[in-house]
Amino acid sequence: MNQDLSIISLVMGASWVVQLVIAGLLLVSLASWSVIFAKLVGLSRVRGRNDQFEQEFWSGKNLNDLYQSANSRVDAAPMERLFASGMREFLKLRERRLDTGAQLDGARRAMRASLQRELDAIEGNLGFLGTVGSVSPYVGLFGTVWGIMHAFVGLSNLQQVTLATVAPGIAESLVATAIGLFAAIPAVIGYNRFARDIDRIAIQLESFTEEFSNILQRNIGTPATAPTAH
Repeated sequence: MNQDLSIISLVMGASWVVQLVIAGLLLVSLASWSVIFAKLVGLSRVRGRNDQFEQEFWSGKNLNDLYQSANSRVDAAPMERLFASGMREFLKLRERRLDTGAQLDGARRAMRASLQRELDAIEGNLGFLGTVGSVSPYVGLFGTVWGIMHAFVGLSNLQQVTLATVAPGIAESLVATAIGLFAAIPAVIGYNRFARDIDRIAIQLESFTEEFSNILQRNIGTPATAPTAH
């Protein structure tokens, strides 16, 4: 490709609408890449902390000790906060001497509410990637259509139209579609990857909720300092 048909020269020679579309798509692409890298690090950290707490939970440690540790830890894992919310409600209802069914139902409700909060936090910015992946190609196509229209209007003033006169205008218009795909493809791949990862984390947290509820049910009626995760 010669210098006149380089990407930079094509963009600089495009109409201001096409340039605005390209600039917007590039900014969106940079934003989506930042979200992708943040999600990769964040979800990896969530999985690691969840696995660490789950291993500690099933080690047979006293539940009250785990609860005190969860309350004092600033960077607690989502599963740890889920456990703390259920344990907190369970102990609160036990102190009020409610019946065993109310204690267990209260703990389950608290954990379900905490589960939803944790998933909402984990899913943050995932919708942005979905929007970028679905909208960017159409924005790029709009820039292409506008650029082609602009090119043909300019060609109407020429007496003789050849491939050499048509090619630059069409090429600069197609750059918008290419950049739209450049922004959309990584966003779609990231969205699908993170959606699967979040589904696995959600299943892990839901399973822990049920398992911990079973442990509480077995420990109902025992002294408050006795329950362990067996």
